[in-house]
Amino acid sequence: MDTEEKTKVEESKETTEECKCNDNCTCGDECKCNSDECSEDCNCGENCECGEDCDCGENCECKKDKKDKKKEKKSFFKKNDKLKEYENKIKELEDKILVMSADNVNYRKRKDEEVARLLKFCNEDIIKDLLPVADNFERALKLAEGNDNPEFVKFTEGYQMVYCNIQNILEKFDVKAIDGANKPFDPVYHNAVIMEGKEGVEPGMVIEVLQKGYLYKDKVIRPAMVKVSE
Repeated sequence: MDTEEKTKVEESKETTEECKCNDNCTCGDECKCNSDECSEDCNCGENCECGEDCDCGENCECKKDKKDKKKEKKSFFKKNDKLKEYENKIKELEDKILVMSADNVNYRKRKDEEVARLLKFCNEDIIKDLLPVADNFERALKLAEGNDNPEFVKFTEGYQMVYCNIQNILEKFDVKAIDGANKPFDPVYHNAVIMEGKEGVEPGMVIEVLQKGYLYKDKVIRPAMVKVSE
């Protein structure tokens, strides 16, 4: 035998001794299994779907990689759907928060207005109870007009002092009498009790004030009882 043939035979012996793959291994021409890593039962035979670059390991992970990629795609789409759902929920919650904040602002405004109105007219009930007392003093003083009896005059002077004190209290709380005599009838300030024709007076004019009306700040707490011309 020639020297070249001897070397080929020796190389083939070395490869057979080093590779422990069984007869069923069809890894291809270039088998990368070495004596240290390749087990006795190599599964890289006909069922191996590793592709072109096969490392002939025991556990082929090609199918696992494909399944993992599919799972990753599905999980990716599921995550996107969940993100969209969460974004929609966030928008709904933001809208609800805006509506609730607007309602709270409107409620606070209404509450502040109501509190301010109550504080402004907090003495209305007391003033209404005080007005009939002032009316009675006015009637008593009108009846006393023209009486020259000294004792009666002294008696009416005391009435006059009390009446003045009542008027000062009303002025202190910004209560004013409605001036309605010889003025056009206004249903906001006047309450027409009697309709009477009068010469030289146009219809719808206030002829006489039968009972005073009063304003508490800018509010009519009692309209004036008046006689109106026809």
